[in-house]
Amino acid sequence: MPRPLCLLILALLVGPLGPVAAAQDLARNPIIWADVPDPSTIRVGDTYYMSSTTMHMAPGVPILKSPNLVDWELAGYVYDELANADALFQRQGQNAYGRGSWASSLRYHDGTFYLAVFSYTTGETYIYTTGDVENGPWHKESLGDLYHDQSLFFDDDGRVYLIYGGGGDFQILELEADASAVKRGGVDRVLVQDVGSPAGDDLGLHGEGAQLFKVDGTYYLFLIAWPRGGMRTVVVQRAESLDGPWEGRAVLQDDGVAQGGIVDTPDGDWYALMFGDRGAVGRIPYLIPVTWSDDGWPVLGVDGGVPETLDIVSDGTGASGIVASDAFDGPELRPEWQFNHNPESRLWSLTERPGYFRIRTGRRDRSFVDARNSLTQRTFGPESGAETALDVSGLNDGDIAGLGLLAADYGYVGVMKEDERTSVVMVAYRDGEAQVVERVPVEGDVVHLRAHADFRDQRDEGTFFYSLDGEAWTPIGDTLAMRYTLEHFMGYRFALFAYATETPGGTADFDYFRLDPAP
Repeated sequence: MPRPLCLLILALLVGPLGPVAAAQDLARNPIIWADVPDPSTIRVGDTYYMSSTTMHMAPGVPILKSPNLVDWELAGYVYDELANADALFQRQGQNAYGRGSWASSLRYHDGTFYLAVFSYTTGETYIYTTGDVENGPWHKESLGDLYHDQSLFFDDDGRVYLIYGGGGDFQILELEADASAVKRGGVDRVLVQDVGSPAGDDLGLHGEGAQLFKVDGTYYLFLIAWPRGGMRTVVVQRAESLDGPWEGRAVLQDDGVAQGGIVDTPDGDWYALMFGDRGAVGRIPYLIPVTWSDDGWPVLGVDGGVPETLDIVSDGTGASGIVASDAFDGPELRPEWQFNHNPESRLWSLTERPGYFRIRTGRRDRSFVDARNSLTQRTFGPESGAETALDVSGLNDGDIAGLGLLAADYGYVGVMKEDERTSVVMVAYRDGEAQVVERVPVEGDVVHLRAHADFRDQRDEGTFFYSLDGEAWTPIGDTLAMRYTLEHFMGYRFALFAYATETPGGTADFDYFRLDPAP
């Protein structure tokens, strides 16, 4: 193309406000194709922050930040360890799968960030506070009881409340002005009765996931209900006063996208950030435009549904804001990593052998899901793969180490050492037991391992490979049927792991973790 014509086209595309966005630059739903459930979203100035649920993982309660509600990256975590409980450390035969900490409520008030979260492991609800949401530190207080799916709310008159519930009636509980404790003699009553009734007469789930907002003097309580034989539905209850009367509407019923809240932009636009169940990859976030009807009701979506394309220019961050490859060449782990349960710090290291993530076994375990110090990252859609190189020279007899797809119905490719000989194995958890699907004897100190997850059209299939040189790859075992279950209550994760079945003290050294394809 002649240069003058190029310049003419460029001049047409670039005006005083900058480049005109092409269609492919517009954000698309889901905004992150990975497990980021129970979003609680706020805006502070021009920056948006979101908290999410990672249950038994540590560190816990990730905080994500975004300049535009679609391009999100990890900003930090609220806690390193939720509590010193046997289940959270996988001690005494206990674990916290499917429990840990659940749906959080993130708020900003008078220069302080607040986060309320509850735990079915400890039976308590916690209030965390900080002046610096990205760097902390966070200060922790316990409210001394468990308040299911609580929403923290600061009213205009200075009073502070928790709204909570997991059934037909939602409760309101007044807190001290700094939200550090339940207020003695404060409000403690039913807020709204039969909250899910606008979704239908035959409900399997009457109400859950409360988030309370106040817009132009009106209170809006967002929640979910689930009609039997139907799908998760967004219901809104509204009132001019916390004393009622309350009136409700079902405001969105589209492919199960529900549970979350609303947030406004500096320009006065409104959006809802909610999640949808998408099989083994987990519960993934969708951004939904919100408008307001003439009579003051929020209207979610476009033509009653969640749009595929959003009128927001995106840099294409997607899952790359929450997952990353790692060469283990620094003194600290990248923030994208979370341990499966609280780690035993003396039994993992990045410095004992620089350039490697080392796990040292400290006890005997029965299986992959019992192993301590397993290091995890989310899988992501539509397809994702991970690769590592494992030095097995430090394994003891009876040790197993490798790369897994972690969930209740797990699978992994790993190296097993028996009678001073090593074998690559593919193991799948099926019919209530871990089954060695294939075993291949190998020699040498380094084995390369790869796992692949296919979530296209919810195929939910996992496959595994190994290599002795990192170039020629051989499939091993068969296809893992991945399945989302309430037992773990989260999407599948890639996991680097090692455990002993006979003699503790062996080491497994992981040279790198490489995502393929990159998100």
